[in-house]
Amino acid sequence: MKELTVKMTSQATEEQLLYAKILGKGMFVGLVLLFVTFALYVFGIMDPAIPLSEISGYWNQPVHDYLVAINNNFLHLEHLPTGWAWVKLIGKGDFINFIPVAILSGVTIICYLAIVPGLFRRGDKAYAIMALAEAVILALAASGLLSVGH
Repeated sequence: MKELTVKMTSQATEEQLLYAKILGKGMFVGLVLLFVTFALYVFGIMDPAIPLSEISGYWNQPVHDYLVAINNNFLHLEHLPTGWAWVKLIGKGDFINFIPVAILSGVTIICYLAIVPGLFRRGDKAYAIMALAEAVILALAASGLLSVGH
């Protein structure tokens, strides 16, 4: 039986450095936006959909009951605000906070897509295909097209 040997190196590859660079910048942008959007909300610069003084009264409810209650009492939407429905409410102080969360969640997809060309150039087809597949799966999951239990 032929023995498999793996060459270990302490040097990061070009793709690893690119991934880390994009991840670092995306994390920084997301973190700064978290502080900015939270300040817009908590200091009342942007009006919230649910008044700040009333929000804690809903915290003890299960998620579905919470969504029904805030929709009935404040949002008055045709459907409960699940998935990407928050985008319609982006002008409200309590929903603008979702933008940096989406950025922080999506930066990994951008990282994977950025390293794919370099992996193919290097002839590392297996890793390139895995990185591409990972980006597609994450994008599909974020889109809401893939769902479990519905």
